[in-house]
Amino acid sequence: MKTITIIDTFGFFFRSYFALPPLRNSEGFPTGLLTGFANLVDSLHREHRTDYLVFALDTKGKTFRNDIYPEYKANRDPAPEDLVKQLPIAIEWIEQMGFANLSREGYEADDVITTVTKFAKAQGLKVRIISHDKDLYQMIEDGKVEMYDWVKGGIVNEQSCIDKFAVHPRDFINFQAILGDSSDNVPGVKGIGKVGASKLINIYHTLEAIYEDIENCGTPRIQKLLLESKELAFMSRDLVTMRTDVFADMDVESFVFEDKNYLSCLLDEFEQYEMKQALRRAKVGMEGLDCEREYVPSVKAISKSTLSFEAITLDSKEKLASIISTLHKDTLVAFDTETTGLDTKVAQMVGFSFCLDKTKAYYVPIGHHYLGVEAQVSLEDALKAIKVLMHCQVIGQNLKFDFSLLVNQYGLTPPLPYGDTMILAWLSNPSRKVGLDTLAQQYFKYKMKPFKEMVKKGDDFSTVAITDATFYAGEDAWMTFMLYGAIKKHMDLSSLSHLLKEAKEVEYPFMQVLLRMERLGIKIDPSKLITLQKTLSEDLLVLTQEIYTLSGREFNIKSPKQLGEVLFGHLGLKGGKKTKTGYSTNESVLQTLTDAHEVIPKILEYRSFQKILSTYVEPLLKLSKVDKDSRIYTHFGQTGTATGRLSSRDPNLQNIPVRSALGRSVREAFIAKEGYVLVSIDYSQIELRLLAHFSQDEALLDAFNQHIDIHLATSTILFGEEDAQAKRSFAKSINFGLLYGMGAKKAL
Repeated sequence: MKTITIIDTFGFFFRSYFALPPLRNSEGFPTGLLTGFANLVDSLHREHRTDYLVFALDTKGKTFRNDIYPEYKANRDPAPEDLVKQLPIAIEWIEQMGFANLSREGYEADDVITTVTKFAKAQGLKVRIISHDKDLYQMIEDGKVEMYDWVKGGIVNEQSCIDKFAVHPRDFINFQAILGDSSDNVPGVKGIGKVGASKLINIYHTLEAIYEDIENCGTPRIQKLLLESKELAFMSRDLVTMRTDVFADMDVESFVFEDKNYLSCLLDEFEQYEMKQALRRAKVGMEGLDCEREYVPSVKAISKSTLSFEAITLDSKEKLASIISTLHKDTLVAFDTETTGLDTKVAQMVGFSFCLDKTKAYYVPIGHHYLGVEAQVSLEDALKAIKVLMHCQVIGQNLKFDFSLLVNQYGLTPPLPYGDTMILAWLSNPSRKVGLDTLAQQYFKYKMKPFKEMVKKGDDFSTVAITDATFYAGEDAWMTFMLYGAIKKHMDLSSLSHLLKEAKEVEYPFMQVLLRMERLGIKIDPSKLITLQKTLSEDLLVLTQEIYTLSGREFNIKSPKQLGEVLFGHLGLKGGKKTKTGYSTNESVLQTLTDAHEVIPKILEYRSFQKILSTYVEPLLKLSKVDKDSRIYTHFGQTGTATGRLSSRDPNLQNIPVRSALGRSVREAFIAKEGYVLVSIDYSQIELRLLAHFSQDEALLDAFNQHIDIHLATSTILFGEEDAQAKRSFAKSINFGLLYGMGAKKAL
């Protein structure tokens, strides 16, 4: 059985920090947490006991639990300063080594861990959770899910839970609901401790059972305490119950843990922080080139004291003209805009910044609004200056956004970019993050000013003081200017110079195509969506009544817990797999029960209709009503994938279903305006044709020359002629997976 290891990231970092001595380098910077992290990665590599690895992270801010109970985690002391200093570095290392790291706003790392566990178990993987957090004891399931205390080196299983808390993991949620948790400020039932809580749970197992038999539940004192805290008990259970729906879907295969020395990519970092043991471990296997290291300028060569710039405010027409008048068509200009939002169809420009050399950057304030705001440049004069800038050699970071703003709001015609650092970074390594903050850290070990420190929640950039805005905006333009040279140098040193031509001839012109596509949008026929909405709603009502009749009772069909109780409790269907939160009722489970009861196909049909309605029909209908021409506008990501394909967001128009009749009915709502038609164009197996061309493989060439279906041919070889057509999609996955480096291990 393959194993996936899920790391409770911050929990591990905290435990590692307190477990190791207060290590520091010669400059006094703390390194204990970083040392513990390096030790963990090295241990996983040397022992290689896991097939997949993922780091689960908390996000800053409140979670849904604060909505349930505002005092949740209110009593926690702030983390030690030395620990806080090391956290962002360790998180950056996770990204540099290419490990999967998952988080979602409004949820905790424990919820992420539980969700990953659900998907991993569904794929037959054994789950190991590296954590000391007792909240995760509810996940333990011998043979399937275990916890591992990395600091003490011990496995935590069902017996460990029983030995420590005197309850089984399957009862742990209800046990915690009574006991509470002082560290998280979960109230529980006041007056009942661990012993009393375990006795109650071992008899009754659930809160419901306890309160149904309250008159026989322990001593009169226990009964009184339970009754007084009944509401708190049920609320506490909601607080300690981990969520399994943080992500709707997940590709566990993307978390693969390779047999290589991941530490090799951090040699410069280990030198900087004087982590000698980690440095020695990082060099193991380097002679085999098991880690293709990227060029990163030496920290010693670029120190914080020398990496700086002067931020200059140009707050008058005269000041702006004095700089703009020096520009000519061969001037290299890094350009960036500051706006009131991210939707360029409605956002307004607050100001713009530009940089001409490595020492200075300029900011032009235009639309700041606050009491006592200082002098600014008029929009008319600003646009005149921008027009001059656009005739220079313009570079930027994600210029598509800035150009989109200039086109949508001010009718300017942007030039062909001279350079875009985001695109160049993506071409250099499509699997790495290409945000400005990340690139600044990667190439210069420079920490950018965070946006959230500039703009208060609920405000936009127009409320930022011009003095502060000058540094923040100027820094963006200056760092872009610096990165342009550094990335080009890296590409030269890495024999990637040919990608500069790719950027100039393909990616930069394509940016202008995407701008036009985004601005044009695509037309929707609201009447078709309204009809589909009405039909689906009526069908769901009919299905609901049919399910109630076949089940013999009414219940919330959307609730997995209630559905599980009806199917495996009330109807007594076999094969029910009970989890901590109830029976599993995911699609794979229901598919195995299709012939077990006539209600199952109805439930599957209900879910299919409900998904189409809530995921596609209603959101698309809502968006179509916003525009007078019923057009929907998406944002295309030019650097959003490692394979080179576009990504689409807000909304995602690339995942509209097509395989089912219902899915195709959604697609029918996308129409052309009068006098036009929609044309669907697709390459026929372009990747495999390229593979045949470059490899000159005789079998592939012969197949294409004879117009043979490659995927069907592969399916025939794998599954035989009888099942070939039905399993063609599996063969297709293998063909493309091998092409993109999946390897024999994954294919099996």
